[in-house]
Order: sequence, then structure tokens, then C-alpha cells
Amino acid sequence: MSQDAATPRSTLVVTAHAGDFVWRAGGAIALAAARGEKVTVACLTFGERGESAKAWREGRTLEEIKTIRREEAQNAAAALGAEILFFDAGDYPLVATPDLTDRLVAVFRATQPDVVLTHPVEDPYNGDHPAANRMALEARVLAQAIGYPGAGEIIGAPPVFYFEPHQPEMSGFRPEVLLDITEVWDTKRKAMECLGAQQHLWDYYTDLAVRRGVQLKRNAGPNLGLPHRTYAEAYMRPYPQVTGELA
Repeated sequence: MSQDAATPRSTLVVTAHAGDFVWRAGGAIALAAARGEKVTVACLTFGERGESAKAWREGRTLEEIKTIRREEAQNAAAALGAEILFFDAGDYPLVATPDLTDRLVAVFRATQPDVVLTHPVEDPYNGDHPAANRMALEARVLAQAIGYPGAGEIIGAPPVFYFEPHQPEMSGFRPEVLLDITEVWDTKRKAMECLGAQQHLWDYYTDLAVRRGVQLKRNAGPNLGLPHRTYAEAYMRPYPQVTGELA
């Protein structure tokens, strides 16, 4: 989409659960926010049923768990510099409905994203993630249609990046873009530590960022002066890159 000099770039993140956007795209979000861009997280569910085992074992009720996960996600989004919108659509399973589609289209039109981040197509371990992918891609297309009902201006065709799933080898994920997040790693780690309900993932995603950082250095060349410890996130692109110059 064309960019008005007075309008900051916009990134929209469509995430199935309250923690997904932090583990998988927290670095991209923090980088965009640090550049003064607007970042909006569309959080479809709290992950209250399928991604809150610790709280269930503590004897918490469903509503208590939703409250816990909402607060964690709000704190994590604030740490990253993003606005977060909660849809409370219910997880395990996450099911598309006409109302949910309309709400997501409205967010696309309201935010006018220059970039969209979401889950990849496959995840045999968690059906909510492919469901969120389908909803995000459908809403992106519908938000472009002038005849689709609803408020707001139609959008262009923002590029889409799929963030890395928890089990990439089993989910058809191939790292096509390696994003250097070294300068905002401390911010991402701080946001991760807001997610106490999934504390077991803190070290996993730290180790993953280090491994992807090693790959980034290897693919960037040996003499670019990158820090010894480099952190990175991996992404895939479902649509062709549009460019006037190969780079």
C-alpha cells in the first residue's frame, strides 16, 4: 500500500493464542515498534483450554485462567510496544464463524497493515494454529474486496510472513527469511517472562533464537561485523516478493 509520510507503517499480527505472538514474532514486533511503527496484535483466543496446563493443575477456573492469560498477554504486548486486541473466540478448538470473520476484516481495514504476521499452514500438533492461518488469509482477501460489507477503507495486498511453529520439522516449515533481532533480544526476553503460565518455554525459545542467529550469521557472510552472539527469528513467505531490484 502507498505510505503517507505522516502515517507510520503498520504491522498486524494474527495469533491463535495469548503467547504465540511473543514466542514466535516478539523480535519482529519489538523491532517495528522501536522504529516508531504501529503494531497491532489480533489475539483470537487466550489459550485458556489448551495452553494453560499449569493453571489448570493449580485448580483455577476457566474464567480465572482467561483473566490470567489476558493480563500476561497485555503485559507482554506492552513490553514489546504493541497494541493487543482480544477476540475471546475460544480455543481447542478455534472455530471460524461469520461474526469472527467480520471482526477480523474490520481489524485489517482499521489498521491498514503494511505487513501481516501469522501462523503457517501446517501444525499437526495444534489445530488452532492452522485455523488462525486460514482466518488471517481469508480476512486479508475479504478486506481488499470493495463489495464486502463493513466499515473502513479497503486494504492493499500487504506481504504475509509465517512465523516459526513449535515443531518446524513436522509442520512443513522452511526458514526463508532470517530476521536479526539481536538489538531487541532483551525486550523479547522480557516479554517472554511475562508469560508465567508457559514458563517452560522461556529457555526453549531462547535456545531457538540462538540457533537461528547462528544460521543468520552463516548466511550473511563472514565479514559483516555481526555480534558474536546473534539472535534471530525465522519466517516463511506464502506470496511472491514484489521488487524492482534483486537483493
